[in-house]
Amino acid sequence: MAVNLGALVAVLAVVMAVGVAADKVTVVISPETSKEIKVKKVKGEKVCTQGWECQEFSKYCCNQTVSDFFQSYQFENLFAKRNSPVAHAVGFWDYKSFITASTMYQPLGFGTTGGKEVQMKEIAAFLGHVGAKTTCGYGVATGGPLAWGLCYNKEMSPMQEYCDDFYKYEYPCAPGAQYYGRGAIPIYWNYNYGKIGQGIKQDLLNHPEYVEQNATIAFQAAMHQWMTSPKKGQPSPHEAFVGDWKPTKNDTLAKRFPGFGTTMNLLYGDSVCGQGDVDSMNVIISHYQEYLDLLGVGREKAGPHEVLTCAEQEVFNPSYKSTSS
Repeated sequence: MAVNLGALVAVLAVVMAVGVAADKVTVVISPETSKEIKVKKVKGEKVCTQGWECQEFSKYCCNQTVSDFFQSYQFENLFAKRNSPVAHAVGFWDYKSFITASTMYQPLGFGTTGGKEVQMKEIAAFLGHVGAKTTCGYGVATGGPLAWGLCYNKEMSPMQEYCDDFYKYEYPCAPGAQYYGRGAIPIYWNYNYGKIGQGIKQDLLNHPEYVEQNATIAFQAAMHQWMTSPKKGQPSPHEAFVGDWKPTKNDTLAKRFPGFGTTMNLLYGDSVCGQGDVDSMNVIISHYQEYLDLLGVGREKAGPHEVLTCAEQEVFNPSYKSTSS
């Protein structure tokens, strides 16, 4: 009698998953990728690991990993002109550095939250920010203005050293260090280098140059910003995007909704949001939509206008200080 091996593997995976006992690790073969997944239960919840990419037991590691649905050829499609002779960071950015950086955050839900469509949308959203913030594309650029993401890895002509003495006790500026913009989602100022460095376990306060010397560190720093709340009581951009954040009544009145628009609000505040239909906002949205198309998800999945933009949103963290503060 002929045996359908694929169906047998799938059935075994289900049977083994059902039989997972507390603290007992079981190996399951994924019916989608044929990878081995280690599964156990912790406080009644199924948690998993998946090899080098998802090494910590986590509920998110039970889903597909980022490299399962986002592969090197897709990275090349999104950033087609990054190694053109006229680009400013030729040879710096690569797929391996992106995936290596993501292993720090995949167990926390980066690109591993929800089903495949949500996962792909999050990668497109995150990289939409990256592409927009590192582009040297313009209207008549070869390949179109949206093909030039990851052209830069640093600010080319810094106007200042970005050392704020207000933070001289917590994040003192290192002698000779300059805290100009660097990275996939550029970091500015000593206090941001200090906080992000602590988050990714790199001494960026004393060595901000690491971000322009190592692409994995540069991607990790950007992912830290994506996965971390800017202030207590506020969501991270990741939480706002994947729907883990539940807006308060005040958020709703401020026109802040789960989705891409709120990620811009959290990352850039009033430099992009709450100003109507400005170019600085539309460039970021255009990169996100383009990447959804290139990944085969389709820009129609980006959501309605009020979710996609932050044009009318009240910002979480205004750059000005009120007279009462």
